[in-house]
Amino acid sequence: MNILITTKLPREGFTEMANHYVIMPEKHKFTPEEFLALIPEADFIISTFDYKITREMIMAGSKLKAIINFGVGFNNVDLKAAGERNLIVTNTPLPVIEPTAEHAFTLMLAVSHRVAELDRRMRMPNSDIEFGVMMNLGVAIYGKTLGIIGMGNIGKSVARRASACGMKILYNKRHRLTPEEEKEYNATFVEVDELLRKSDYVSLHCPYTPETHHIIDEQAFGLMKNGAILINTARGACVDEAALVRALQSHKLFGAGLDVYEFEPKLTPELYTLDNVVLSPHIGTGTIDARIEMCHNCCRNIQYFLDGKYEKMDRVN
Repeated sequence: MNILITTKLPREGFTEMANHYVIMPEKHKFTPEEFLALIPEADFIISTFDYKITREMIMAGSKLKAIINFGVGFNNVDLKAAGERNLIVTNTPLPVIEPTAEHAFTLMLAVSHRVAELDRRMRMPNSDIEFGVMMNLGVAIYGKTLGIIGMGNIGKSVARRASACGMKILYNKRHRLTPEEEKEYNATFVEVDELLRKSDYVSLHCPYTPETHHIIDEQAFGLMKNGAILINTARGACVDEAALVRALQSHKLFGAGLDVYEFEPKLTPELYTLDNVVLSPHIGTGTIDARIEMCHNCCRNIQYFLDGKYEKMDRVN
């Protein structure tokens, strides 16, 4: 079998595919033209979440059996075209859970303790930073309330960490957890407006849908506590970025931690000027451990396909 990979990934992640021919670029990514030239001979393609798999590519893959997407998101794949070709599309939901939860929690602590801001100021020539008992104060997370919007696997993983650190957990999701799960995560279900009013921290872990577009907007910021902190490792357009900038500039929010952006990879320019926001370049799953495990997950999906175990594949269509 020929397995064509859009992007250079860790070779050690493909040991299960030793009996197949794995084609990946020597540099970062294949250009669309290079990929189109190779795809007619591909039985499977492994596409990374930042690489567009277009209708033209799908139709050119005359031997294609399935599209194996590397990432939990799959909006980079033209699902309509894949459906027309009766191609299965899969993703890798499990390996991303813990690293994304870790990153959300990292952002929460970094914003609370002003880590990025103070690090920058410490490194400046002729730094004006002062040491002192009442200087450079942050806020504690212990005893505070964390509101989680989207209590799926990642939200639950964040809740587990937060509860261990002495935080109270409120959550909202489309389908309420069972009483047993709520007890396990020490979490209380509330409607979104109540969550916004009562939370010291709001962390987004919801999928991006028409219903969650700008779920955090001007009105939502108005409901939030003065001095609250917003964390977004979900999807950028869940937040109205212009309204977020205003909330940060006015210090309605103590701060925000962002890994995703409304117009990604472009950022609203004012974000670069604000000290009370911590920015990272969509690296929620960005650990070498996670990348290798995502490769293994892709290999498992291919093997399940070859073995006819379609029910075990992480299918998105």
